[in-house]
Amino acid sequence: MTEPQEEIKVTAASDIEVDHEELDASIREFVGANGDAYVAAFHKIHNATGVMPNTFNIFAALCGPIWAASRAIWGMFWSFLILEIFAWVQIGRGIWGNPGAELLERAERQQARVQQMLDRASAATEQADIDRFTTLAANLQKAADNSFAQANAMQAEAPMILMTGLFLLVIVKALQGFIANSVYEKRYSNWRIDPSKVESGRQMRNIILGVVLTAAIAPLIIFKFTVNTNFLFLDAFPEQAVSNLVLGEGKGTLFSALADWMEARIDAAALAGGDVFNGVVAAVRAVLDGLTLALIGSPWPVVMLIICVTAWRSAGPRVAIFTAASLAYIALLGYWAVAMETVALVGASVLLCVVIGIPLGIWFGKSRRAYTAAEPVLDLMQTLPAFVYLIPIIAFFGTGNPPGILATIIFGMPPVIRLTALGMRGVPESIKEAAVAFGASRWQLLKDVEIPLALPSIMTGVNQTILMCLSMVVIISLIGGGGLGKEILEALQYAAKGPGLLGGFAILFLAMVMDRIVQGAFRQNR
Repeated sequence: MTEPQEEIKVTAASDIEVDHEELDASIREFVGANGDAYVAAFHKIHNATGVMPNTFNIFAALCGPIWAASRAIWGMFWSFLILEIFAWVQIGRGIWGNPGAELLERAERQQARVQQMLDRASAATEQADIDRFTTLAANLQKAADNSFAQANAMQAEAPMILMTGLFLLVIVKALQGFIANSVYEKRYSNWRIDPSKVESGRQMRNIILGVVLTAAIAPLIIFKFTVNTNFLFLDAFPEQAVSNLVLGEGKGTLFSALADWMEARIDAAALAGGDVFNGVVAAVRAVLDGLTLALIGSPWPVVMLIICVTAWRSAGPRVAIFTAASLAYIALLGYWAVAMETVALVGASVLLCVVIGIPLGIWFGKSRRAYTAAEPVLDLMQTLPAFVYLIPIIAFFGTGNPPGILATIIFGMPPVIRLTALGMRGVPESIKEAAVAFGASRWQLLKDVEIPLALPSIMTGVNQTILMCLSMVVIISLIGGGGLGKEILEALQYAAKGPGLLGGFAILFLAMVMDRIVQGAFRQNR
């Protein structure tokens, strides 16, 4: 016999007991001023079944963004401040603005040109010149009449612009009133979850900040877009006036003074450290020359065969076939020598990035203090535009392929450092403790536990470094770098669309081949 199944009872949401007194006290504690009004509004929101609860906040509608600022709802403050400013701009254009001012100025300039042409026609002695100037004057007069007509038409639209602005302002105010309580109720729910992270009540400092921001932003924008007057203070920063105040009259600008000072310091540093910089260039050139000799000095069939076999052994026959097709494309179009030079440049850059970056990443992964100190430098290396790297590189190391490799290292090293550090920090502490418990030394722990477990993240960093180094190939051609980047640069200079695209495809195939080989080798190793 089957046992009788237990009946499952479902409790409706309306049957759940709610301590209304505690809830009301909580709402009053959260909102502070006008607590009773918000208690009623929040109850309507809690009991509502539709999309938009039937509540309206008159203070939010009348005070606009100031109400949102007083309640620390800054997202709503900025959104409706922008919308209200847009509405007031339309109202200002309709009341005191001149919508056709630009066309009227153009018409006046054209009218002045008409008078000039007529004066030149009256001063001419040849009939041909008289006819030419008269024709030009007639054409300009037609253009001026057209501009005057368009300006008058736009000025006639001022009442419509005013009505549009008023309608938009009413809509924005109504929208603020309807959604204010719902937005504030969501903030109250977040406050119930974590009161320490959500500001409650109506704070005077927020009201003052909202008023100051509104008074500082709204009038200037409304004035700028409604009053058709060239007010230089709003159009351009008074750089010269500030420079004169700081440096004195006739002593240039802050930009020129700072630029001259930096240039002098860089020249002095380059002169003082010339031997060190020359040694760095010599070391990089030695690595580059070795790779160049191996790739270009060796017979091309040998190089192509080695690359294809490497692809096959690392990533399988499909990648080997794709590698052979890519190399055939490069060779048949005459890019073999410059492509191998590009591979040498990228290879030297990646080799140096890996040799320097992985030990730094291991150190940063094991020392939080060291990573905190180095993080701003890594941020600077990644966020500074690539072209900016070329300026100090030229100043300290000159031009050519070795300085180009140094610029590429600066650009391509951060990913391998960051991802190596991330992988090292991701090794579970329990595994490290178990290895230490079994007698592993610090070197054994690093070599046999931490690095193997962090290897997926490390290889991802190496892959990103390869691709970022390839992306610098075209940029370093600006300072004398060779390879396919030089071909692309020449195509850009002469607007040679075909050669530029063909060279770009060659770089693309090199990037794909390198990526597939590295990823295939990593998967096979795992």
